[in-house]
Amino acid sequence: MKKIGIIFIIILQFYFSKAQETEIIVGAEQSQEYFNLIRNKKVGLVANHTSIVKGIHLLDFLISENINVVAVFAPEHGFRGEAAAGELVSDGRDLKTGVKIESIYGSNYKPSVEQLEGIDVMIFDIQDVGCRFYTYTSTLHYIVEACAENDILLIVFDRPNPNGDYIAGPVLKNEFQSFVGMDPIPVVHGCTIGEMALMINGEGWHQCEKKCDIIVIPVQNYTHDTRYSLPIAPSPNLPNDLSVRLYPSLCFFEATSVSIGRGTEFPFQVIGYPNKEFGDFSFTPVEISGVALNPKQEGNICYGEDLRNLNKAPLFTLDFFLKYYKKFKVEEEFLTRENWLNLLSGDDQFIKLIREGKSKEEIYNWMKIGLDNYNKIRTKYLLYTDFNSL
Repeated sequence: MKKIGIIFIIILQFYFSKAQETEIIVGAEQSQEYFNLIRNKKVGLVANHTSIVKGIHLLDFLISENINVVAVFAPEHGFRGEAAAGELVSDGRDLKTGVKIESIYGSNYKPSVEQLEGIDVMIFDIQDVGCRFYTYTSTLHYIVEACAENDILLIVFDRPNPNGDYIAGPVLKNEFQSFVGMDPIPVVHGCTIGEMALMINGEGWHQCEKKCDIIVIPVQNYTHDTRYSLPIAPSPNLPNDLSVRLYPSLCFFEATSVSIGRGTEFPFQVIGYPNKEFGDFSFTPVEISGVALNPKQEGNICYGEDLRNLNKAPLFTLDFFLKYYKKFKVEEEFLTRENWLNLLSGDDQFIKLIREGKSKEEIYNWMKIGLDNYNKIRTKYLLYTDFNSL
């Protein structure tokens, strides 16, 4: 019996050690790698509700370790993630810690010189979803620029990219730069937030002539082919893994009259329009405080399809968008905000190709030219084994 017990313990130790070797350990959880960089420094923190260290918010964790956090910079959706998409984020103080909160969404996207005064080190720790029009990448762009301008060390606590196993979509042209697309990258960019910071800085995409001093605390046991389930919903309208995976394919609908579920319990998981001919599945968008303000087709019964029934969420695809484009006899009834579509796609050539009746394959071939050029740049900044190398 003793031998059996010893063997059982050895087996447990073996599996425990294997689990440790494969467990994802995000940058914020590796305090041994960054405490010496921020001790006795005045620290600024770009964070939100996803900035968690083993169940504890990063701000609370740093303060418990006597780190002097002097200001938190709150992006879209706010510091605690309580604001709906596009809703104004206000300045104030964190009720729990009393630390000053500076909004960098609304009136200004980049911290001002006054807001940065006295800060020695800036920490960026936000869960991204790997899509150009997800605005945390734009927030990162401005943080890199502001730190470069003010000679502030930027430390990025890296996190996995749940869409990091491929690249896809049109590459942004500079003339379509906006807060839903700051840099010449595709819709699905295939970078972690740490890799993106290095690329923005290394390629000189920000406006400062100087380079930013950046340190990335990388994720342990991660490759670009690692499937990663987000432990916390990254924003109110991306509540689960399916919505995150469908987000790149469905976001173009934001420029149309078609609803993709904002104002329901399943945003970015359904498609519908107030026409019974569009499908048997139906849903009715309503306003949800802190999640969906004045949602598209509010109060109207929308008919379409329930994507929650998919066996597997597809990678970026034009199938949905082209299918619904063809359902409308008059384009203006479908495409209600053409300029917004151009900003989301990053190029007005996308809608031009659709109007010319180009096939899905022809549009993909057009995208591939930009993707191949982008990937040559991307490869220079990768911190993890790439999906093409596995």
